[in-house]
Amino acid sequence: MTTPSSRAGTKGVPRADRERQVLAAATEEFGRHGYEATTVAAVAARVGVTKPLLHQYFGSKQDLYLACLDPVGDRLVGAIRSAMAEHDGGAPPTPLRVLNALFDALDGQREAWFVLYDSSLPPDSEAARSAAYYRDTIDDLAATGTAELLRTAGSHDPLDADALKYAWRGLCTALVRWWIEHPDQTPEAMARRCARLTAAAGVMLTAGGDHT
Repeated sequence: MTTPSSRAGTKGVPRADRERQVLAAATEEFGRHGYEATTVAAVAARVGVTKPLLHQYFGSKQDLYLACLDPVGDRLVGAIRSAMAEHDGGAPPTPLRVLNALFDALDGQREAWFVLYDSSLPPDSEAARSAAYYRDTIDDLAATGTAELLRTAGSHDPLDADALKYAWRGLCTALVRWWIEHPDQTPEAMARRCARLTAAAGVMLTAGGDHT
């Protein structure tokens, strides 16, 4: 006798496989269009299942969102922590390691970044609180990294650290958005591009300082 989790879904697709298809489609829909504009019917249509079947598998729209959010959030947080923990003397600087880790974690599902950073989530909902938890965790990790950079630069102003944390979040979001618009770019290509951009930014800032 089969268990509910191993029963076949529609058209002979095992339920576990169908659930993975639904989560992949829903993650893209939520990331691309936002929570408010995404409908369960649109996700069901993409996968080729009925709306009642999708509700049977995942429950409400919020339940479906949370089923997408948790693996994405865990994957991104884990990737950032691993990148920050590297101490290989030949490794890139911490900011570049973190960016490289983000690109690797988002490969094949680039829109997933915007599942976390979704401004259309209903206020005070479980979805909003769960997304805020992951964003706050990422911000805390960013604060640790930016504080180290500022100490190296001789700054101990907490507002400098706060401003740089927000600038870092904006940079990551802008780079991911650009990456989505350039689907031919691999994570490795993005890593090399970021290294070049960082080097160019350093040159520009140094050159600017020469004229002050």
